[in-house]
Amino acid sequence: MKLYKHLQNLSFFLTLLMTCFSSAQDITVHDPVMIKQKDTYYLYCTGEGISVFSSKDLKNWNKEPAIFKDKPLWVDSVAADFKNHIWAPDISFHNNIYYLYYSVSAFAKNTSAIGVATNSTLNPSDTAYKWIDHGIVIQSVPNRDMWNAIDPNLAFDENNTPWLAFGSFWDGLKMVKLNPDLLSKAQPEEWFTLAKRKRSAELADTNPGDAALEAPFVYRKNGYYYLFLSWDYCCQGEKSTYKVVVGRSKNITGPYADKDGKALNDGGGTLLIQGNKEWYGAGHNSTYTFDGLDYIVFHAYDVKQKGRPVLKIEQLKWDVDLWPVLEPKN
Repeated sequence: MKLYKHLQNLSFFLTLLMTCFSSAQDITVHDPVMIKQKDTYYLYCTGEGISVFSSKDLKNWNKEPAIFKDKPLWVDSVAADFKNHIWAPDISFHNNIYYLYYSVSAFAKNTSAIGVATNSTLNPSDTAYKWIDHGIVIQSVPNRDMWNAIDPNLAFDENNTPWLAFGSFWDGLKMVKLNPDLLSKAQPEEWFTLAKRKRSAELADTNPGDAALEAPFVYRKNGYYYLFLSWDYCCQGEKSTYKVVVGRSKNITGPYADKDGKALNDGGGTLLIQGNKEWYGAGHNSTYTFDGLDYIVFHAYDVKQKGRPVLKIEQLKWDVDLWPVLEPKN
């Protein structure tokens, strides 16, 4: 979930406070990410303490215990009004450990931070199941940083060096190099801007103007790093303008360009997903390969269900120029 969306309208607040719930082949989510352990898929999304679901078939989902029963102890130092409604998690498996990055933020300003927790298993029934919180990885401070420390995504380059992509609005999406333990920034610090959209210099820092972009997700395939990101505004039901665009680069830190060669740092982005007759604004995606098939996972607002945010899982294919396209449905 992103900073400016909280100020849009009352209906968004009601959606934000609604805990993710499940029924067969139908779950309500914001900002979904996914991973597979053995024969089980685990889905993590924005929610009270980070909401969790599990599935054997990507269709029927079971609600699992939240990651945090109580808010992490450190968050009050970042956002005093934070109430354990944790935003935009990211899940990865590295060196036999699961890493779960997550976001906390104050409302209406870029006082935000990304934390990380680890576990040796994702199965709540396993006796070894225990999330260990390691606190802040990155923090943004108003009047110092023109970016938000939210929407994390861990990615590795061809040398297995870890990088964390993140951010929204203001001066664009960022990437920073991490230490091998994945718990802190590498020293000396290495920072890059992955994507941004032009905004007027006359605007107040609290006003994103038409520079709305967020939720980077880096996916390596076909000799490229693909950067998926969301444009425009989420979480307004039928008024949502959210959409997914993509660019690619031979280097994980960029520069990224779209299909027409326009730099993502100059407002470029090839449209991949947008609203249609079935659902409104679609975005905050994650991208994976499971059992030889490529998938893109995102949330969208269901037209038939009065704009309820639902989980969408679509198969990805690749055109002759190695750009992602959605697999046509029968």
